[in-house]
Amino acid sequence: MQETYIRDETFDKKDFTQHPLTKGEYENCIFNCCNLGYNDLSEFKFTDCEFNNCNLSLAKTNRTVLRNIKFKNCKMLGLRFDTCLEFGLSFSFDNCQLNHSSFYKTKIKKTILKNSQLQETDFAECDLTSAMFDNCDLTRAVFDHTNIEKADFRTSYNYSIDPEINRIKKAKFSILGVSGLLDKYDIDIDTILTCFQIIILVFR
Repeated sequence: MQETYIRDETFDKKDFTQHPLTKGEYENCIFNCCNLGYNDLSEFKFTDCEFNNCNLSLAKTNRTVLRNIKFKNCKMLGLRFDTCLEFGLSFSFDNCQLNHSSFYKTKIKKTILKNSQLQETDFAECDLTSAMFDNCDLTRAVFDHTNIEKADFRTSYNYSIDPEINRIKKAKFSILGVSGLLDKYDIDIDTILTCFQIIILVFR
């Protein structure tokens, strides 16, 4: 059976919970205000596509291809990126809800995540080398044997990352976020004093 191939098409305000998206390959397509929640997107192929203001929560993604995908203003609760096809996996997120999603063991270097909610999201054993977390809420996000070398967390918050079990060489953090690296020690940090001490060290 020949696979459906769709290119350069825009889908506006489609409710795919009523009539599921046709299985196939989608290239350079745009999805605007579409509802794909709970859809079975297993083995679909998306390349150079954009999803704007869409709902993809709890969609099935077994061996789904996501290559150079842009997600903006999307609701993506509980999405399993770890079950997507690993080869070529690449995407960016802007103002998305990714709570309870999983990136377990994915290799997504240089991924950009902006203004997004990542509460209780699983990044265990993930390769996030040089990733950018720009103004993201990482409350109870899981970092366990994760590679975040050269990643940038300077504008993000509520993260808890154990330096002893994660690779953090040359990762960037703000002084206000340093406490997120010391949670396991259950100590109180005086941020004002810490900043003052750093200034003294730099200028003495």
